[in-house]
Amino acid sequence: MTKGGDFMDERIGHYSFIVGVIIAIVAGLFPQMMESTALLLLVLGLIVGFLNVSGRESSGFLIAAIALLVAGGVTNFSVISWQGLGAILESILTNITNFVAPAAVVVAIRAVFALAAER
Repeated sequence: MTKGGDFMDERIGHYSFIVGVIIAIVAGLFPQMMESTALLLLVLGLIVGFLNVSGRESSGFLIAAIALLVAGGVTNFSVISWQGLGAILESILTNITNFVAPAAVVVAIRAVFALAAER
């Protein structure tokens, strides 16, 4: 692949990440949008995993993704009842984990293949 193609892949991955985070936050503010945005977040997460995370960034990305996914699974924002803030925070975190999880799966599989190829 040419350098121009690599640059374009980086840009697509970069913008996919930004758009994914924005969509996750906006959809979290409006919980009725969560179902309609779940597939979009999944696709954007896959794009980020394939195009935005390089080999040298894999370990850091996977550690951050694991921390985020664990925190998203055990955090209970529903106890914050002021103006429905807890439900909004929970929706945002759910959307972000729906976005990050597919990227983490792609990066983890690539890391496993890279480790296996070294032997």
